[in-house]
Amino acid sequence: MGKYGKWISGGLGWALFGPIGAILGFAIGSIFDSAQTPTKIYTGETSRNGFLVSLLVLVSAVMKADGRVLKSELSYVKDYFYKNFGASASREAILLLRDILKQSVPVKDVCKQVKENVDYHSRLQMLHFLFGIAQADGVVSPAELQIINEIAQYLGVETADFDSIKAMFIPDTDKYYKILEVSPSAANDEIKKAYRQMAIKYHPDKVSHLGEDVRQAAEQKFKMVNEAYEKIKKERGFN
Repeated sequence: MGKYGKWISGGLGWALFGPIGAILGFAIGSIFDSAQTPTKIYTGETSRNGFLVSLLVLVSAVMKADGRVLKSELSYVKDYFYKNFGASASREAILLLRDILKQSVPVKDVCKQVKENVDYHSRLQMLHFLFGIAQADGVVSPAELQIINEIAQYLGVETADFDSIKAMFIPDTDKYYKILEVSPSAANDEIKKAYRQMAIKYHPDKVSHLGEDVRQAAEQKFKMVNEAYEKIKKERGFN
């Protein structure tokens, strides 16, 4: 129990119950008494620690999708948590992830629990991170893309938002247009309007309620939206 102190000392809330709670109970061990633990408690409120733990559960599903867990993927998770949440959180995240990886994750049920307790903008941030995990070895495999697509559907992510995030990681001739969720044939005014909408949708402040560290982690996605807009502006020659 001691090695997961910061993860279970408070703030997990809804993540201690349902399918995610069952997975954590297996990983953490004696902290849970399955005979006394409720199987369902949904608050409809996103919590930072609940967000991070449920993210690790989905990460494990993506990592195992192609039948192998790569060192590069573990390193990506470790570096991500170190950069955004500090050394202590990084160590604990990897320890917990290694235990979660030993289990079979009921993806649909886990996503249902996440959807009922994590706001939409935070779910988009989850999807962004999952694509980063899949691309850690340099390529997103068909199996990884399939499981991420399934996760997105179960999480209730809209198709346009999925395609936008996907385009940030998978090369495509229309990559920058897809990020902004517009057609390459769109007029300049449409592109400007789309950029303003995307800048609002993906602004880091949308997940600031999860803590400053999560907000900072969301900045990468926001920067990609700005980059896409700048590339299109330069290509088309408008301001």
